[in-house]
Amino acid sequence: MKTYPYILQAYKGMSTRFVCPACKKQAKTFTLYIDRETGQPLHHTVGKCNRLSKCAYHYTPKQYFTDNNLEFAKPIFYTPPTPLKQPISYLPNAVFNASLKQYNKNNFVQFLHTLFSADVVANLVCRYFIGTANYWAGATVFWQMDALGNIHTGKLMLYNPATGKRVKQPFNHIHWAHKMLGQANFNLRQCLFGEHLLAHNNQPIALVESEKTALIASVYLPKYIWLAVGSLTNLTLQKCAVLKGKTVTLFPDLNAYDKWNAKANELSTLCNIIVSDLLERQATPQQKQQGLDLADYLVGCGR
Repeated sequence: MKTYPYILQAYKGMSTRFVCPACKKQAKTFTLYIDRETGQPLHHTVGKCNRLSKCAYHYTPKQYFTDNNLEFAKPIFYTPPTPLKQPISYLPNAVFNASLKQYNKNNFVQFLHTLFSADVVANLVCRYFIGTANYWAGATVFWQMDALGNIHTGKLMLYNPATGKRVKQPFNHIHWAHKMLGQANFNLRQCLFGEHLLAHNNQPIALVESEKTALIASVYLPKYIWLAVGSLTNLTLQKCAVLKGKTVTLFPDLNAYDKWNAKANELSTLCNIIVSDLLERQATPQQKQQGLDLADYLVGCGR
């Protein structure tokens, strides 16, 4: 982009317009060239008449410098600096691999055993790479692995092994693997939970909010690849870019249908997307008041 040292003075009332030195009409039709930095006119003859058809006087700064044997200040070519893009950070595989054990101490996995057979639970653990963390006794790690096998981070959560509900007292037990490791200058870019399942797989996709719901729903409705965004704020074009051109069904929690429907409109340019109203149609008034999600409904119907 060129930045010239002299520009035509912006109109700020008739005090910024003058008598043209060529046509010399009493009406002020002349605009001066001024110094961009100081705001002072270069010369009283250097400017442009706005009577384009009857006068068309236009004496430029370059012409003035040439006529007076002066060195003309050439335009500055300004290129805005391009900020350096910090590469996305990934967690080492060793940390990921170390978590794939001690499932007898993993509260969430123990809860899954109350719902499904040992073979089904083992399949879920292997397919979604459920991890165990010792940050809290019984904690679970939901790893965010992309389609190339890169580990973006892991969400640490603590569940009640009997009810499958998150432990929120005396505080909400949620933490992140990249923070736990304390890596300096870690450039986090989250990906969808279960995103690694998209590699070489053309099944339709189902998207829910919580990792727990994705895991449980994958057993009841296996025709979909079940993914989770983690929270409604993560349902963005950037995070869902991997879904480009795919067929996607959103399954919002109860009382979140309108919000997810609005999000679907934003994502419609990316993929073929619909919003399921299954819960809204099937849930009882009491279930709606509780704000249940698809996993709650499926487990309740299955028992």
